Amino acid sequence: MRFALTSQALVGAVAVSALTVPRSVEKRLTHIDLKQFGSFPTISPEQAHAEAEPITGSFGDGPQFTGNKSNDHKGPAVAEDEVTTQAAAAGTCDRNNPNVRFEWRNYSADDRKAFVNGIKCLLGKPSSGNFQGATNRYEDLVSVHQQLTPQIHQRAVFLPWHRYYVSVFESLMREECGFDRAFPWWDETLDAGKFAQSDLFTDPYFGPLPAKTSDDQGTCIQSGTFGGLTLHIGPGSAFQAHCLARAVDESLTGTVSASFVQDCNSRTSYDDMRGCQELGPHAYGHNGVGAVMAEVQASPGDPIFFMHHLFVDHSFRIWQNADASRTTTINGCADANNPCTPITMDYVLTSNGLRPDTTVGNVMDTLGGYLCYRYDY
Repeated sequence: MRFALTSQALVGAVAVSALTVPRSVEKRLTHIDLKQFGSFPTISPEQAHAEAEPITGSFGDGPQFTGNKSNDHKGPAVAEDEVTTQAAAAGTCDRNNPNVRFEWRNYSADDRKAFVNGIKCLLGKPSSGNFQGATNRYEDLVSVHQQLTPQIHQRAVFLPWHRYYVSVFESLMREECGFDRAFPWWDETLDAGKFAQSDLFTDPYFGPLPAKTSDDQGTCIQSGTFGGLTLHIGPGSAFQAHCLARAVDESLTGTVSASFVQDCNSRTSYDDMRGCQELGPHAYGHNGVGAVMAEVQASPGDPIFFMHHLFVDHSFRIWQNADASRTTTINGCADANNPCTPITMDYVLTSNGLRPDTTVGNVMDTLGGYLCYRYDY
């Protein structure tokens, strides 16, 4: 299945129906046509369930999955976090004391605010000038994803590349904006069908998640940390100024369930699992938030992208934890040729110079030295 990308011109703001928005709010909202954003291709939860395999191994994370026993592991303090980050950069990792990524509910209010302020810092820094369309350092990241989209979606490299991409984002946060906390992740399955009620989507953090209107419009986000943000990468392959917009469809977020993740993770073949996760929970999460997030190429323009892909990476890691061999092998197609070129552990992952290239083999084990982290559960 191939996905369609569109780059239609932005349309003007439209009036908001008083049936959906109070009149006191109506005049402050700007709406945007969703057609230009498109959507991610999907498979149905029913299809994923019908093709599920018997569960083998245990899906989860924690100290018991570091490869060595640990009787009392706590999340790293700031000094410890710096040490383990430096160790990972040097190619080493203490498997008993890696960085821990904490689910948003287990993340302190102070850490939450520091995290979104770190992203805001990247938005306020100038672009390197090396990435087409970018007007700030954060958009350097967005441009990389936009330009590489044909090589990194619906191929075997999808999960390793996005793991690498999140690590590039993390390095920018730490090295250029001084972010010195543990990293968060978002367990979307706990908010399935009610994303908009998550604490993430409040003004102190990522701002609101308004519903898609009855006439298929999204809403420009005008409050919160990223309120009033103008994006310059996308839609599609274009470079057109447009607002950060969202348009939640809770019927779609409702499919991002623990059972859907488990049905995909029941696959014993990496590429079968990858395809299910990419077209399943991953795609529904993007489409559910809607608007900018539903646009394949430039979806990182919405900062919630990285919380979503931390969730996707968590699903990948817990699948790997069920069988140790899953950190040392990979299968599937590296390209769209027929017959295709099989992917290998030596396949090069690139960010077009934003950070040094690496290989699939270097990111398959999150405790292998190039990376040094696990999740809190």
